[in-house]
Amino acid sequence: MAHWLLKSEPDVWGWDAQVKAGRTGTPWTGVRNFTARNNMRAMKKGDLAFFYHTGEEKQIVGIVEVVKEVHPDPDDPAWECVDVRAVEPLKRPVTLAEVKAEKKLADMALVRLSRLSVQPVTDAEWALVRKMGGL
Repeated sequence: MAHWLLKSEPDVWGWDAQVKAGRTGTPWTGVRNFTARNNMRAMKKGDLAFFYHTGEEKQIVGIVEVVKEVHPDPDDPAWECVDVRAVEPLKRPVTLAEVKAEKKLADMALVRLSRLSVQPVTDAEWALVRKMGGL
């Protein structure tokens, strides 16, 4: 299983909206970056991802699961998306400042590639951020 991080503006599509989408999940639409698209192409059903609120919050708030592998984005079929469902919230959100302050996370894509909306997360990063979030 691979791990990922998905970014979203909380006022456009936040954690609460993801939870309300239910067990069937919802398409992760609107990705218009080739690297992010390629990351979605690498996702497999059952992979887990951190759900990150961008904007003013800048924090990891939950975990989602890929429930449908890459397919045409319903908003623009020239692009692609995956479907995800909410799994669980972090007991305590992990802020970008906390991630940047943790030396073991210095190479994390969230630190190095701040604008990339769909990012890979290593197993070690996954375990440490989960721990920081109280899981």
